Amino acid sequence: MVVRFAKSQIVLHWLTLLMVILTYAAMLLKDSVPDDNIALVKDLHFNFGISVFVLMFIRLGLRHSNPSPPITPPLAQWQALGSKVFHWLLYLLFLSLPVLGFLTLAYGGKTWMLLGWQVPQWITPDPVMRSWLRTIHETLANTGYFIIGAHVLAALYHHYFRRDDTLRRMMPGK
Repeated sequence: MVVRFAKSQIVLHWLTLLMVILTYAAMLLKDSVPDDNIALVKDLHFNFGISVFVLMFIRLGLRHSNPSPPITPPLAQWQALGSKVFHWLLYLLFLSLPVLGFLTLAYGGKTWMLLGWQVPQWITPDPVMRSWLRTIHETLANTGYFIIGAHVLAALYHHYFRRDDTLRRMMPGK
């Protein structure tokens, strides 16, 4: 019986976390850098966000082909349901945030870089739509702190209080 996630899933989980941290850090630091570097920091934020989007799609594919190993001892039904809901919220969050950010930039009418390439303007700029999309993007990003925090707290609760293998199933190593 499989007791851990596949190595590819473990690597992608922690790589996604790194990209999420870098994405959030870039936006949090944009007001702390010299004006000459603000565009670079925004481009980094965007590119890190796109990498999260790509990683999440890959992770969804792996999740489909590699079922989650069972938790030992098994969870109560309400905990199993809560786990599924929060995992799908994480997937939805990190798939929708990059799309909203991408559309915000597109409707903003400004030039921007994707992996070193200038993205052409393909949508007629619309300041009202840009503002609306940006508000949704920022609100969801702020909600992300709660969802990520709940995910981390649940993993720590399972490891230190419940003493099951929830966290160990996703830890790197043997």
